[in-house]
Amino acid sequence: MPRRPWIVGVSGASGTPYAAAVLRALLAAGESVDLVVSRASRLTLLDETRIAFRDAHWRDDLREWLERGADGKPGTFTVDVEGDRVRHWSAGDLAAGPSSGSYPAKGMLIVPASTACVAGVALGLSKDLLQRSASVTLKERRPLVVAVRETPLSGVTLRQLVALDEAGAVVLPASPAFYAGATHIQDLVDFVAGRVLDAAGVPHGLYRRWKGELGGGSGADE
Repeated sequence: MPRRPWIVGVSGASGTPYAAAVLRALLAAGESVDLVVSRASRLTLLDETRIAFRDAHWRDDLREWLERGADGKPGTFTVDVEGDRVRHWSAGDLAAGPSSGSYPAKGMLIVPASTACVAGVALGLSKDLLQRSASVTLKERRPLVVAVRETPLSGVTLRQLVALDEAGAVVLPASPAFYAGATHIQDLVDFVAGRVLDAAGVPHGLYRRWKGELGGGSGADE
């Protein structure tokens, strides 16, 4: 079978644990991933995790990032990032595979999406590979999930989000819910990641689903 990855774009908004949870779940589901980490997101990643994401050592840096829990604890998860299931493309590489509509991809997930990223995609700027990949995803009518992480939202950004919705993207605010019985920060992160994967149609077990019973998230049924 030909390789058909999900493109995962990580922009500069706060929320790198959301991206890590999505990446882990995609790999656990047997999916292939093409990763694009923007320049701004590398600063956020450094600030939130103290991990420097380097093009020349991306696989080692990615492994360290994905094995860290949302609380910052190293070694929380075990993740296999070897082989061809994960590819990394530099954000400045506009000749990369995902920059072309002929490149086989299932769709794209932007997690988290900053307001600058939202604006660039909505306006079709394609100033870097992340924005270009999103534009290609839209023009090819492939699934695009935009997990916007910002508050409050200005009228300008709201109009840009409406434009993305009208273009066929799924606008998914990174808003954790509490009905699933969260007891740890990782539970809240996993809920958002799970909703991203729901929108993409990727199976997962990241959170307890609503069953129509009050108190179902309290843990009383376990």
